[in-house]
Amino acid sequence: MAVYHRVLLKLSGEALKSDKDLFDFDKVNRVASVIRRMHDMGVEIGIVIGAGNIWRGRQGPAAHMDAVTADQMGMLGTVINCLCVADALRQAGLDAVVQSAVDMNRFAEPFNAMAARRHLGEGRVVLFACGTGNPFFSTDSGVALRAVEMEVDAILMAKNIDGVYTADPLKNPSAVLIRDITYTEALQRGLKVMDAAAFALCAENKVPMLRVFGLDDPDNLIRVLEGSDIGTFVHP
Repeated sequence: MAVYHRVLLKLSGEALKSDKDLFDFDKVNRVASVIRRMHDMGVEIGIVIGAGNIWRGRQGPAAHMDAVTADQMGMLGTVINCLCVADALRQAGLDAVVQSAVDMNRFAEPFNAMAARRHLGEGRVVLFACGTGNPFFSTDSGVALRAVEMEVDAILMAKNIDGVYTADPLKNPSAVLIRDITYTEALQRGLKVMDAAAFALCAENKVPMLRVFGLDDPDNLIRVLEGSDIGTFVHP
């Protein structure tokens, strides 16, 4: 029995790639298989995917680009990732729908909150592409916004580290894992698991729970749904 009924899963684009290729289809298919198991537990699932395997926003050489153009390229990267994962979900036996915050009717449904809730209630997995549809907002803000609109029980943020730390554990070996924290505290302490706009949106709208944990083992998704306390609990 799952402890959450409706969730929004945030996947990083890096979780889909290999060292050499934009997509590691063994990883993609393994994630799709775990999402199928989540669905079989009776969980309604929305998904937001970053574009880090394709485009890193305004980092590196793109730092000198026009910011609007760079962010638009990142939005398009999320569409590619959503289409890829939706295909893998269908091959795993699920009905998956891609909705985009930017109209591109040949590729995805235009985002509509009521239609998305209906899809979830009818057992479809909904993948939300293009973030908020606007530049200057990260996919974190898109996650927070869709979580509020979908009235989810929890955001599941599967990352390349196993929770929220006092500092970046990849750079600071003395960083300590934080097991439980409020949105407001995380915002005040400047913790980087989500950007400030996303934390503020979650706090103001009292999103019931944000779970942050590692995706090194995709089965962690199942463990969280079964009630495991791995990772970090962030809440109002």
